[in-house]
Amino acid sequence: MAGKEKDLKDRDWDREMREVDKLLAKLPEADPSLGRGAPTVPRAYPAPHATPTSHPAPAGPASRLATWIRVGLGVLLGFGMLAWPYSHVCGARLLFYMIGASTVVVAGVWTAVSSWKRRMGFAHLLSLGLLAWGLILAAGVVLPRIGYANQAAVWFCPEPK
Repeated sequence: MAGKEKDLKDRDWDREMREVDKLLAKLPEADPSLGRGAPTVPRAYPAPHATPTSHPAPAGPASRLATWIRVGLGVLLGFGMLAWPYSHVCGARLLFYMIGASTVVVAGVWTAVSSWKRRMGFAHLLSLGLLAWGLILAAGVVLPRIGYANQAAVWFCPEPK
């Protein structure tokens, strides 16, 4: 080990570094400050600043309009659930109400994904609100029927006697 350290100390590092600089100057991608001009050989790989990004291209007007139409229809459906014209205490009417509430949830998720992809902030907030509203509607029906609320409710209507 001592011999190896002695060899490293006795080397002429300035001479060796000059040789390394000469070899580097011969490379096609050499630094122009080493005495050569700009590289003339085209790169076989893309330049670091030209690497593709993971960001999608900006959304066109048609896709933005389609997202706003989806959000608008979802919000209309959400408000329409407030004015549900039938009793939804039990039975088939309860089933149809649950389908409506589930549709509001699906519309919220669908529009949230669409607005997220197109980087539409306000539409995304509306769709998250729509998703929350659909979950509130569904919880208002499901929770009393699974025993969570103070009053118990039934899924199926009792048969008339």
